Amino acid sequence: MALNYLWIAFFLIAFIVALLKLIFLGDTEIFKLIVDGMFDSAETSVMNIALPLAGVMTFFMGLLNIGEKAGAINFLARIVGPFFNRLFPEVPKNHPASGQMIMNFSANMLGLDNAATPFGLKAMQSLQELNPSKTVASNAQIMFMVLHSAGPVLIPLSIMAQRAIYGAKDASDIFIPCLIATYVATVTGLLFVSFKQKINLLDRVIITWLGGITAAIGLLLWYLSSIPKEQIEIFSKVSSNMILFGLIISFLLGALRKKVDIFDAFIEGAKGGFETSVRIIPYLVAMLVAIGALRNSGALTWIVDGMKYLFALTSINTDFTDALPTALMHPLSGGGSRAMMIDTMKTFGADSFAGRLACVFQGSADTIFYVIALYFGSVNIKETRYTLWAGLTADLAGIITAILVSYLFFH
Repeated sequence: MALNYLWIAFFLIAFIVALLKLIFLGDTEIFKLIVDGMFDSAETSVMNIALPLAGVMTFFMGLLNIGEKAGAINFLARIVGPFFNRLFPEVPKNHPASGQMIMNFSANMLGLDNAATPFGLKAMQSLQELNPSKTVASNAQIMFMVLHSAGPVLIPLSIMAQRAIYGAKDASDIFIPCLIATYVATVTGLLFVSFKQKINLLDRVIITWLGGITAAIGLLLWYLSSIPKEQIEIFSKVSSNMILFGLIISFLLGALRKKVDIFDAFIEGAKGGFETSVRIIPYLVAMLVAIGALRNSGALTWIVDGMKYLFALTSINTDFTDALPTALMHPLSGGGSRAMMIDTMKTFGADSFAGRLACVFQGSADTIFYVIALYFGSVNIKETRYTLWAGLTADLAGIITAILVSYLFFH
């Protein structure tokens, strides 16, 4: 129901703002701008997102089916089982969903978006098989969605590339602030959902795993902070893509060892990938058109200007407000927030405080509305319960942390 009300609210807010602009500012083009933007968003949802995703989904769903028949998914499930059994008590021990989720998280951390999405959609389908109420999000699905949307990307390579394009002296200087902000967002999301689901976070296994992950991230930070930025980019490109290709090879070799009919297994899984891509189109169109209407109405600009005015009345430093458009757009649209980030760098400079902060905002979490539409839409979930609010809380924690660490590193 939360998404239903928000969907309607986006259109109503866009209409009210447009009406005010027409009456008080004489903007006769505003409604045309919104309607044109709605058509563009609908086309983009299908042509630029769903259809390109279909090819990727077809390949990786086929590959995952090979991996399942080869036993690779169950192998991963056994490794992470003790940890996931605590976070996902509804998921049986050694269930394939555990392996699929860890593959999704791993691909996200490596910045492999194209691979992460099929892994995640497959995990969502496996969790849906365990869901007793097929139109209502289960506890396991909510935990997975919140961790996915807030999950860290270890090296924000695409953001660093944009910074280099716009003349940053050190394109990788936002790396550590991004990782800190997204880690805080992830922990916040985990705490929010664990509190709602009454999960014991003081369990020895959970503490050991979280401590180990934190230590691993810390060691990686220490190593990457000691090498030049050019080597960081090389390390990211080589390691992430080598791991992904190595995963593909391991699936194929495992299937050969178990005498799996590899090509037939691939075709069987690939059919499901295409069907999933088609099924999510209505959900993507609905959400992205509403977001497009809100953005093109100028409502977000008014909100940012209002926040700037309110912060100016206080005694705190307000330099961060110039980067707020990226933060406010990010939960709604990844493409929109990226455009805001680029515009901030163009306006203030890539090495300005606002330019750097906008980049940290962009790298601190995923786009929660898009993620909900995509993943829940793939399994026809209608009632998302508190997923959105948990995701937005995690996103808010990431925004606040991004501001604080950016003042520490760049101001």
